[in-house]
Amino acid sequence: MATDIVGYSRLMEVDEEQMLAALALLHGTILATEIGSCGGRIVKLIGDGVLSVFDTASDAVSCAMSIQKLLGSDAGLTVGQEQIRLRIGINVAEVTVIEGDIFGEGVNVTSRLEREASSGGICISDAAYAQIKRIAHSMFKDGGNIRLKNIAKQVHVWHWPQAPVPQVSGRPVVAVLPFRNLREADDQPFLATGFTEDIIGGLARFRNLSVIAATSSFAAQDLSEDTREIARKLGATYLVTGDLGRAGGVIRVTVRLIEAANARLIWSEKYDRGAGDIFNIQDEIVRMVVSSLVGQIHNVDYQESFRKAPDNLAAYEFYLRGLAHLRGYEPDDNFKACAMFEAAVHRDNGFAIAHAYLALSEIAAHGYAKAPPNVLRDCTSLARKAVLLDEAESGSHRVLALALLYSKDFDGAEREFRRACALNPSDANAAVQLGGLLARRNRIEEAVKWIEDGMRLNPFPPPWYFAVVGNAMYLKDSHDEALVALRQLPNPGKYTRARIVACLNLAGRTEEAADEARLLLAAHSDFTISDFLEHGVVVETKEQLLQFRKGFDGLALPN
Repeated sequence: MATDIVGYSRLMEVDEEQMLAALALLHGTILATEIGSCGGRIVKLIGDGVLSVFDTASDAVSCAMSIQKLLGSDAGLTVGQEQIRLRIGINVAEVTVIEGDIFGEGVNVTSRLEREASSGGICISDAAYAQIKRIAHSMFKDGGNIRLKNIAKQVHVWHWPQAPVPQVSGRPVVAVLPFRNLREADDQPFLATGFTEDIIGGLARFRNLSVIAATSSFAAQDLSEDTREIARKLGATYLVTGDLGRAGGVIRVTVRLIEAANARLIWSEKYDRGAGDIFNIQDEIVRMVVSSLVGQIHNVDYQESFRKAPDNLAAYEFYLRGLAHLRGYEPDDNFKACAMFEAAVHRDNGFAIAHAYLALSEIAAHGYAKAPPNVLRDCTSLARKAVLLDEAESGSHRVLALALLYSKDFDGAEREFRRACALNPSDANAAVQLGGLLARRNRIEEAVKWIEDGMRLNPFPPPWYFAVVGNAMYLKDSHDEALVALRQLPNPGKYTRARIVACLNLAGRTEEAADEARLLLAAHSDFTISDFLEHGVVVETKEQLLQFRKGFDGLALPN
């Protein structure tokens, strides 16, 4: 049996003295006691790892489960705010004993199996599973045949617990490895180093990510090229890697986002930029990369959180589920989002962004601008609490801005949106929503610049971006462009369909507008133009309100 601490180097960086004390307690008391009580013996300590032997596979597996459950409980060891986790590998094989030490291919396989285990998990060989399957077959998941580093033959592996996936009960851990300079003779070798540090700094702005410090990431350039090995050493769930080169007047960058557990490529992109102003180029690319990374990481984490039963979820996982529902378009998604965010806040009353999104989901569940005054008032107070809990969280300022917008406090909303963008220049959502607000304030040209900036930051945007674009294009009198944007919204509601009718009518497509108007009334018999203008449109000027009213001229729609 081989054990190893997840993220040992990172934990040493957090608090070296506390980590060394915890390591002594782990090796000298916890592991020694558990291994001894199961009939095993420690062969040797290898840095933060332990190699031990047992008489039977069942003894080793029983010991490993006992260790993992103990470390995962409230009695486990912590460094700073983080709980110490182990990976454990178990194999059955003949070994050679020389002066108390053990040697042989079976030992090498065991150490490689440990590296395949999930954080807090166990990975065993098929030979070990064959000895315990009658009593523990339901506890292990078949991992199939895999290739282990420096082992010629493939090895069939089994995992405990059932789903060996990156842990999402805490914040995802991201490590940005040094970008490779593609031109060794480049007269500015600082370029790749500075670029890497900028990405690390950009990612560190996000409160729901844990980012490996630059010193640790740069130390990783001396490690093995195997990504899973690097991630294991750093304790990272995701790795960012890339290449950077300069040829003449062009900067070329390739970026990759990798899920560390299985070395799966999640996302990659190539950028070509002119080299006229290197620092502005760096800033632009970093902002785009950071924004895309956060979106991709969230998408993966949403999927993982939905695999778990609700009674096993922590505050962060409830938050993830809430976000997924809030961004959905099913009739009950907003109500489900409220329940998820309420659960997150209940489990962690200091979770600032969960408070903010609880406020937003309540507003959404009550129809946004159609929400009753008491709901808007309560949600504004909740969003203010989120800001007080974490003044530096840009997302909380953004949600407060939305609450103020739907309360028609346009000055307050603009102030908070601008605060969100200043705190996090990579927040594409804040940029787009600021643009949407400026359009509602009849500052169309400025609005379009912010919306375009946000769309560049997030080249694969969520559908609601197109609602913002559609509204801005309508107010700009670009009705065909507004129509293209609005047509991309899934499950369009009553007010979106009314905007489509108005776009068609003002674009001169009057027959299509009349047909859409009939379909609108068939689906929503309670539709009236006055209700739409009162509850479906939030603008600051009377002139803009008349722009929307004009869109229904000549159509058979109730006033």
